[in-house]
Amino acid sequence: MRSIWNGAISFGLVSIPIKLVNATESHTISFRQIHTEDNGRIRYRKVCEVEDREVSQSEIGKGYEDADGTIVPITDEDLSHLPIPTARTIEIVAFVPAEKIDPLQMGAAYYLAASGAPAAKPYTLLREALKRSNKVAIAKFALRGRERLGMLRVVDDAIAMHALLWPDEVRAPEGVAPDVAVTIRDKELDLADALMDTLGEVEMEELHDEYREALEEVIAAKAAGEAPPEAPAPAAGGKVLDLMAALESSVRAARESRESESAGEAEVRPLSRSRSTPKETGTRKSASTARKTAAKKTSARKSTSKSAEPAKKSTAKASASKSSTAKKTSAKKTASRKRSA
Repeated sequence: MRSIWNGAISFGLVSIPIKLVNATESHTISFRQIHTEDNGRIRYRKVCEVEDREVSQSEIGKGYEDADGTIVPITDEDLSHLPIPTARTIEIVAFVPAEKIDPLQMGAAYYLAASGAPAAKPYTLLREALKRSNKVAIAKFALRGRERLGMLRVVDDAIAMHALLWPDEVRAPEGVAPDVAVTIRDKELDLADALMDTLGEVEMEELHDEYREALEEVIAAKAAGEAPPEAPAPAAGGKVLDLMAALESSVRAARESRESESAGEAEVRPLSRSRSTPKETGTRKSASTARKTAAKKTSARKSTSKSAEPAKKSTAKASASKSSTAKKTSAKKTASRKRSA
C-alpha cells in the first residue's frame, strides 16, 4: 500500500519512524457529467482571473484571502516550517479507555506502518502496551494543512489511527429529539427487547453494498444494449396505527423466520441480491406451481364437501318425512280397526 505521509510517533522520549497508509477504500461508482444531446464530457477548466487564461496544475498554489480581499500566498515550504511539534510527528498526549471516545468524533482511518528495521522494536512495544492496558492513545498530528486529533488502537498486529474531530466540532443534538410527551409502557419495551433478541446479531463481514451491485447490473445491461432489470414491486403496506400490534407481528415474523431456517424448511436469505441459476429458478417455479396446484385441489375438495352437505341434509329430511308419514298411516289404520270391533 502506498504511504501518504511520512513521520514519527512521539511516545514520551521514544520516537518511532512510521508511514501513514489509508486503511479504507471507496467502492462508490462515480459518474461523469455529460451533454445529454451528444454524450460529450462536461469539464471544469481552471482559469486565472488576472490573465483570463486556463492554467495547468503545476501553476496552481495556495493563498489566503484577507478580509480586504488581499491574497497572501502560502507555499509548501511555509507549511513545512510551522512552529508546532506535530508538523511531522504524531504526538501521543494521553491514554484513555476506548469507551471515552464519542463515535461522533471518529473520522477517516489509517494504518501506521513501521518505517524500516530500527522502528520494529519500539513499534511492537507500543502495540503490546496498548494491548495490555486495554486503552487507546490520543494523539495530535498535522495533515493536509491543519492540526488534527487522532486515536491509536491495535488492529490484529498493526497500529491503526482514526482521525477525530475536535470536541467543539461536534454539534449538540438540540431540537432533534421529539418535543412531545410520550409514554412508553413496560409491555412495549418487553416486545421491543423480544424483537431485538429474536433478530439476533450479524456477522459484519456478510454485509455489503447492495445498491452498488444493482447499479453495476444496470450499467452492464445498458453497455450490452439490453433493457435494465426492473425493480421489484414495493411491498403493500398500510399505515401502522397500533404500535403494540406492529411489535407483536414483527416478533412473530422474526421467530417464524428463525424456526423455518433452523428446521431447514427455507433457504437462508442472503443479505445481497444474487443472480439465480436457471436450474434454481426452474426449481423454485416448479415448487411454486406444485404448491398452487395442491392449494387448488384442497379448495376443490372443500367446495365439493360444502356442496355435498346440503344434499345430505335434504336427503335426511326426506327420509325423516317419509318415516313420519308411514307412522301416521299405520296409526290411522289401527284406530279404524278398533272402532269396527
